[in-house]
Amino acid sequence: MKKGTIHGIGVDIVRVSRIREAVQRWGDRFLERVFTEQERRYCFKRVNPYPSLAARFAAKEAFIKAISTTEVLSLREIETVNDSSGSPVLRLHGKAESVLGMISTNKGVHLSLSHNGDYAVAFVIIEKKLEVL
Repeated sequence: MKKGTIHGIGVDIVRVSRIREAVQRWGDRFLERVFTEQERRYCFKRVNPYPSLAARFAAKEAFIKAISTTEVLSLREIETVNDSSGSPVLRLHGKAESVLGMISTNKGVHLSLSHNGDYAVAFVIIEKKLEVL
């Protein structure tokens, strides 16, 4: 079986303190504009939600870089959830889902997250759809 070729890669690094300051300044207004309800619930179950919020913010930005489209995508259309094994995966909605559908499939999107100290990083790879011969 042939693997797909890469459409794009994206990486983003975010200072955790930047997200904490945005939440302290803008509160729910910021959180609801950027994160889905499921993302907020997941992060705020933790003693310190800010590294998880920062990693999810980085994932949204990394996806936008990897998809490399001229379409304007809402950050809430790009959602980080965990699969049955606990690994982070992207769940797309609205325009983000439509744009990806023209390029790849959800199985063709790979996400890695990490955070340490005051930094969170996300890396996204998007494979092209395989052409049927």
